[in-house]
Amino acid sequence: MSTTQHLTQSKPWASRLSSFALLVLYSATATHAATTKVWATPHDSYSSSIGVLGCKVDTNRIAYWPGAVDCNNLCVSLSYGDRKVKLLRVDQSQGAHDVSYDAWNYLTTGHGANDRPATGGPIEMETEDLPASECKDLIKTKGHKLPLSAANSMNFLASCLSKKDGNWVAENHVLYNVLDSICTWGYDEQCELDWPNANQPKCKNDLGKPATLNDKPVYDIRYPSGDKVIAGSNKLVKEGGTPWGDVSGTGQENAAARGGLVASGSAMALLFVWIMTLMSYAF
Repeated sequence: MSTTQHLTQSKPWASRLSSFALLVLYSATATHAATTKVWATPHDSYSSSIGVLGCKVDTNRIAYWPGAVDCNNLCVSLSYGDRKVKLLRVDQSQGAHDVSYDAWNYLTTGHGANDRPATGGPIEMETEDLPASECKDLIKTKGHKLPLSAANSMNFLASCLSKKDGNWVAENHVLYNVLDSICTWGYDEQCELDWPNANQPKCKNDLGKPATLNDKPVYDIRYPSGDKVIAGSNKLVKEGGTPWGDVSGTGQENAAARGGLVASGSAMALLFVWIMTLMSYAF
């Protein structure tokens, strides 16, 4: 009789534990489902279709994804094995999932592209959309505001400012009197916009004047050499280091990276077994 009473009293505890286990499984599954598999390829020249200034962002952490960049979807994560980076979306590709060469190189080898440049074609990785604020550390302006060209970003900015609902770009931008995304023309000065009373920013110097801008270089890392050069002029800054080799999927480094994905799948399987075991005690 005492044994029966003990089992009856333990059931609510087991039921609560099984409910908790199901919640854990749901959370893990939801997180896993939020990621998307893409074939990532290296991109070695900075550009921005919306006029984001490369001299004021980390050009080694840029995603060139299919689909237009809008006022909120400017940040993604990209992972390969146990390595992950956050990437700023400032340009649109023609269909490929291009990523800054340095980021692609780090994900596949664990080294920067200038230190140990690797070669290879598209590699399957996992990506996830993130809130734009998650990429704030990739933006070098005060307050991590998105640096836009006052002369060439107004169509994009106006589309964000005109939206009735708030959006990240409308609330987190700053305009500079710089003409091009690789910062070779204009003035490194902030401009003010009296929106919606005016649609043209006011700057200290003439807006859009093609003055030579020499002190704000943007650097590219060339594929496959790993050479660090000044964007636009291709002037060599630092030669690439010892080549890593091809990472197209046959090397040990790729097997090690994929091991993280296998481990993740094994962990999910063990979690499922653990949950089913706990649930058996509830009934």
